[in-house]
Amino acid sequence: MTATATRREWLGLAVLALPTLLLSIDVSVLYLALPTMGKSLHADSTQQLWILDIYSFMLAGFLVTMGTLGDRIGRRKLLLAGAAAFGVASVVAAYSVTAEMLIVARALLGVAGATIMPSTMGLIRHMFRNPQQMGAAIGIWFACFMGGMTLGPLVGGALLEHFWWGSAFLLGVPFMVLLIAVGPVLLPEFRDTRAGRLDLTSVALSLAAILPFIYGLKDLARHGVSTTALATTAAGVAFGIAFTRRQARLANPLLDLKLFTNRTFSVALGILLLGGIVMAGISLMSTMYVQTVNGLSPFAAGLWLIPQNVAMIAGSIVAPKLAQRFKPAFVMAAGLALSTLGVALHTQVSAHGGMPLLIAGMVLAAGGISLPMPLGANFVMASTPPEKAGSAASIQETGGEFGVALGVALLGSLSTFVYRSQIGHSAPAGLSPEAATSAKDSVAAALATAHHLPGALGDQLAEAARSAFTSGLNAVGLAGAIIFAGLTVLAATVLRKVDSPAPVEEPARELVAVS
Repeated sequence: MTATATRREWLGLAVLALPTLLLSIDVSVLYLALPTMGKSLHADSTQQLWILDIYSFMLAGFLVTMGTLGDRIGRRKLLLAGAAAFGVASVVAAYSVTAEMLIVARALLGVAGATIMPSTMGLIRHMFRNPQQMGAAIGIWFACFMGGMTLGPLVGGALLEHFWWGSAFLLGVPFMVLLIAVGPVLLPEFRDTRAGRLDLTSVALSLAAILPFIYGLKDLARHGVSTTALATTAAGVAFGIAFTRRQARLANPLLDLKLFTNRTFSVALGILLLGGIVMAGISLMSTMYVQTVNGLSPFAAGLWLIPQNVAMIAGSIVAPKLAQRFKPAFVMAAGLALSTLGVALHTQVSAHGGMPLLIAGMVLAAGGISLPMPLGANFVMASTPPEKAGSAASIQETGGEFGVALGVALLGSLSTFVYRSQIGHSAPAGLSPEAATSAKDSVAAALATAHHLPGALGDQLAEAARSAFTSGLNAVGLAGAIIFAGLTVLAATVLRKVDSPAPVEEPARELVAVS
């Protein structure tokens, strides 16, 4: 009979929710703080991009390594070490005096974050053996993450209004101290005693694969197709192939490729990845629509997008309860169908008065995807041998990072293609070659150019730019709806035979558990 979680496990879950909540707040606050931060540190545009991007680069690059390291040395130990490192790096970031110092601090925060995320999920896998309780715990974990994204703009706005920009980084320090203090009491320790040594060559290959690939995708999203973007992406793919081949030969690989032979694991992971791609793309376009087409500030735009985060929080909590009454695959399919409808509404958004339809579409899409997210994660974790829980969690979270990068790059590129095609035909006559080139670059550049043009000519260019951008949003909505519709069918058919996923029990000899 599967063990039932006690009060200690649920208190432990509350402890694990702290870093999850704070990591998501940290990410969302930075966007608000960046203008003030950049001015204070005299950071140029390139340095500001690195301040934003270096965290996600290092997080994605080290997730696989840290997830596997936690399986070897102990997940609680790695979590507490990561919390300490995150707290110290936060203080360094808060009191940075140069842009370079802040970039280094942000890099350290990314590495520390990579130790925290898979450790929390790996510990949840061990603390909650009952399938229904595991599903509920993962749902709460997701809800806390989305809660941080919701609170970020509000907390960040309040801090930046009354304190200096560094206060945004200090927000998480007390919580990390609390985690270090109570973690050893409430969290159990687990490690795989037969995992073998960490293969440093595999670590180097994983970094050589992930870092340039993510960089290439981000460069593609920002600047379009270029030699740099293609070369770095290709280099990442080449190193990825070398990494995969090495893992297949090792007795104790950094990444166990056998995990992917489990169809439930692979399908659930694929749904999470593709769902993340669509949501990243549609969220990017919706945020840009609110700011460019409607002219709202970043803070005001963040407030308008809070309803979708609230919908995701509610869905993450409700999903495990629905899965107790209906087949999880059907709950996932229902959520994906709802998301299909939500992104389909984006195909009907117009350049004028489109906000109500846009927000309704985002609430439906976000609320819908919040059903398969925790249930898919539950499938992934429950179908994984316990000694590989940290590795599985890192694969899932690395997939999430890839999903965001791919969504922004691919769907952002689709939007850019549609925008440039339409603005080329709808831009008013009489523009200088310089103005026409600038207008074709991006909607922001077109609106800035229109501001300096005389009278009706500027108004016509602004109108054409907003209309062209909205057409790009419509195209992204159509692509997203097609993908979500396919995922709906996939979830309902491939996963329908799986009821509530029962966690695979570990052989006692292979794990060391310390209360």
